[in-house]
Amino acid sequence: MKIKILFSFVLFLALIGACEPKTEEFIGNKGDADFSRYIALGNSLTSGYADGALYKSAQSMSYPAILAQQFKKVGGGDFIQPIVENEDGLFDGKLVLGYSMDCRGESSLSPIDADGNPVGYPAAIQPIGYTVNNLGVPGAKVTHLIFSGYGNPLGLQQDPPTANPYFVRMASNTGASVLAEAMKQNPTFFTLWIGNNDVLGYATSGGENNTSNESITPEATFSYAYELLINTLTSNGAKGALANIPDITAIPFFNTIPAMGLLLDENAANALNDAYHQAEMLIQSMGLPNFSYGFHFKAGYNAFVIEDRNFPYPVPAALRVRQAKPNELILLTTPQDSIKCAGMGSFNIEKQHPYGIPQQFVLDEEEIANIQNAVKAYNNIIHQLATQKNLAFVDVANLLERAKSGISYDGLIFDTKYITGGVFSLDGIHLTPQGAAIVANYFIEAINKQYHANIPKAEITQYPGITYPD
Repeated sequence: MKIKILFSFVLFLALIGACEPKTEEFIGNKGDADFSRYIALGNSLTSGYADGALYKSAQSMSYPAILAQQFKKVGGGDFIQPIVENEDGLFDGKLVLGYSMDCRGESSLSPIDADGNPVGYPAAIQPIGYTVNNLGVPGAKVTHLIFSGYGNPLGLQQDPPTANPYFVRMASNTGASVLAEAMKQNPTFFTLWIGNNDVLGYATSGGENNTSNESITPEATFSYAYELLINTLTSNGAKGALANIPDITAIPFFNTIPAMGLLLDENAANALNDAYHQAEMLIQSMGLPNFSYGFHFKAGYNAFVIEDRNFPYPVPAALRVRQAKPNELILLTTPQDSIKCAGMGSFNIEKQHPYGIPQQFVLDEEEIANIQNAVKAYNNIIHQLATQKNLAFVDVANLLERAKSGISYDGLIFDTKYITGGVFSLDGIHLTPQGAAIVANYFIEAINKQYHANIPKAEITQYPGITYPD
């Protein structure tokens, strides 16, 4: 009897053991790639720029830094960044989330200028004196990466500047290019995410196109520079990953203020209709008897009034307005107090004339088409070269398009909404650390697929999002 009981107990333990979940240890694998000398090239998105500034903690969680941490698990080497020893940034402009009072005396939680002491000139452009793996340069276009002298401090005094203060810090000599600095290290693997700034300056200026930095790079110029980059980076047998450019409508800087965002009650709507009737009568008195804006304001949400750069009649500038179309974009930099209290986007009661949102804060249909056509052309070039050179292709455009409606990572939902979405920092353009980790994982997916590797992904929840005040 005792033998039977003992046997039953042993059998019970065996059954319990069989039911326990088995955890398999992750086995990393570099596949066909060599990550021992990894170099990242790009612009502010690569550098770790966030919240309107380049500062230390955001740099430490740039997507290349996160990638390098994961590469180490499959034989990757050290990854050195041009660290800014300051949480306030190299220059003015850092934003934090805090409470501010608007023109109506109402306090709300919103981005505000950070208190602090950025490094500033001349200390900000002093050479750091060491070689770096992260060659992300805020403000760089594709041609800038191949330009010798982009790190020459004398070029900062030119008009327009021929150098970049962020690259002046890390350039080993005044005649260096970003590409040359990369090749000096004989990289075994590289990532390249460049081209955003080739349309971004134009987009953030509302298409005003006032300087070379605000112009769209011609397709032929982009193609030449990008192909030169890839041919050079792969000349020693290095493998790599190329990321494309997202559509601007996926970025909070352009999608936070809706074109149909003018909220009116019935009295305000009637007052605006009367005001624009008076404006129409004024234009009719100028010899245009049949003129009509065609506006009809109603209670609820209406289209903002914007300046019309294609207004067909020679009337005073203040009268050259129209209502925005639903698919046109109002920039995040549009002064909110001017909208709330001065009539911007509706009618200036004090001066008794229309007050369209100025053109530098609006992208109209033609300007949006210019940007999207350029991005489409750039992305075709990037994809073709990735295919020709057997490089990993990272479709960031697709990632952010999907993120518009929400994507799930580590049990959290992320989207492209401003502040609450988790992906973009307070400047509405650059990534939060969580956003950088999402992008890094997307790179890893593409690299694993292309090079038959098994690089572990980063844990998104290990990285912070936007910091809320206590």
